[in-house]
Amino acid sequence: MKNFAKLVAAAAIATVWLPSQAQDTRRIDQREANQQKRIEQGEKSGALTQKEAARLEKGQAHVQKMETKAEADGKLTKHEREKIEHAQNVQSRKIHREKHDKQTAK
Repeated sequence: MKNFAKLVAAAAIATVWLPSQAQDTRRIDQREANQQKRIEQGEKSGALTQKEAARLEKGQAHVQKMETKAEADGKLTKHEREKIEHAQNVQSRKIHREKHDKQTAK
């Protein structure tokens, strides 16, 4: 009977944990897509030079690599998620800064 109770408890934890795990990765992926759109929009509008856009793309690739590495074992720990979100924050600030500087594509 104790084993059954442990099994039920483990299943309840897994049920709560797995959706939040998927939600974390969906949020990270959505933010990544949004940032990619911001870069593309900046290229189209001329707010970003080709060099700036290439640099920002490289930064986005770095964040994607971090995510892929973190998910390689099938788990995304709180620490890994926080590192990825910090990297996304840095990238977001860089995108904003580059789009709003005085350089424009010619």
